[in-house]
Formats: sequence, structure tokens, C-alpha cells
Amino acid sequence: MTGAVTRRYFIDVSYKGTQYSGFQVQENALTVQSVLDKALSTLLRAPVVTTGSSRTDAGVHALQNFLHFDTELPLHPQFLYKINAILPPDIVLKAIHEVPPEAHARFDALGRSYEYYLYKEKDPFMRDRGYFFPYTMDTGLLQEAAAIIKEYSDFTTFSKRNTQVRTFLCKIQESYWTLHDKQLVYNVSANRFLRGMVRGLVGTMLRVGRGKLTLQEFHDVIASKDCTRADFAVPPQGLFLVKVAYPEGLLK
Repeated sequence: MTGAVTRRYFIDVSYKGTQYSGFQVQENALTVQSVLDKALSTLLRAPVVTTGSSRTDAGVHALQNFLHFDTELPLHPQFLYKINAILPPDIVLKAIHEVPPEAHARFDALGRSYEYYLYKEKDPFMRDRGYFFPYTMDTGLLQEAAAIIKEYSDFTTFSKRNTQVRTFLCKIQESYWTLHDKQLVYNVSANRFLRGMVRGLVGTMLRVGRGKLTLQEFHDVIASKDCTRADFAVPPQGLFLVKVAYPEGLLK
């Protein structure tokens, strides 16, 4: 008699982070991952512990994030329908992919993309999905600051303290601002990000856009490798994880 085969699955999830104390499981706190683990365990009637690709802070949203889990149990043909019926309205499981047993949601990710939303006129529908910033800004300077970021690879300045990472090197693939109606959106893609990095970049660039920091001073801030010179004070609700990229063919 042969034993059951353990299979590994990647799940593609989207969530509104407003009600959660971040993504990663924490003791005595409601998190996105803990809700997903509970829903999967309920549906499969066995304990399920997921591994996430990217941690997001309290209040941060994701249009796409991935997790993986292992199970010997067969999945119901209507797995997606059933799991979404269990999950709360602010979390949706969009797809599930069977992957090789050695595939890893975090370590196999080639890159991640984020967007940060600012809105210039009071809007009740953007309150928990953007940063109300009604100040005059030079968007040309913002764009130049975003381009400067691509010249660097060491982002020690934009990493919050008390982090356990071994390296502060990141390869920035895209960094630019777009203007949509009355919204201003920062778009950034990299192979990896440090804790608080996107919000630190946005907050510091906004100082450039408002004329409180010159472009040369912005260069100096990055080169200083001193996190006390960055501005992390932008709120979490404007930040969205929008994409996690994997090697072609992994997600069949």
C-alpha cells in the first residue's frame, strides 16, 4: 500500500489591508496570513500553514501576493469557490497552481512591483486607499528624483532599523511617477525590497517635490546610508503590492 503524495500549491491572493495588523502571522493579532491559514485548514479539515512571498505592513494592500502550502489531501473541484465563501470580503483567493515540491513562494520570486497612491482633492472613497496630499508639488522634480533612484543599488538609507536582512542591495528595474486625473502614483519594481523602503522613498521624494530637498541633497541622502535622513512618514494605506514575478512556466 503506497502512502499519500504530498503536493505543493501556490495561491494568488488579493486583499484590502485596512483591518489587518499586516500580512505575516503574529501572536494575538489579526493578519492576512492567519485568516488564510484558518480558511484553508477549515476547508481541508486539516492544519495548513502557509509560507508567504512578501510581507506587507499593517494597512497596506495587495492586488497580488502569493503563498505556498503543502497537503496530501485532494482539492475539491470547486476549491476556489469554496475557499472564497469562507474568506472575509476583504480577502480573495484568485488562483491556485500546483508547483514542484521544491518551489518556494518567497525565494523563487524574481521581483516585486509596488504602487503608492496620492490624491490631491478630498475624496471619501480614497481615504483608506491613498494618501491625501493637497500640497503644490513640482512633478518634474518628482520624476527626476524617481530616475535618480535607478542609479543606486544600496538602499540602507531606506530600510527601517531592527531588520534582520544580510544585505541592503536591491536592483531597481522601474521607478517613475504617473498622473491619473487628480491622483499621483509612484510605480516601483525591484528584485527585492527592504522593510519600509517604498514608503521611505515616497516620503523623501515628496520633500523634493515640495522644494524642501534639492536633487543633489536627495543624492546625498541616498549615499549617506543613514535612515534618519529619510522620511518614512507617509501612511500605509496608499501602498499596494501589485505584482510578484516568478520564473516562466512555474505557475501553470
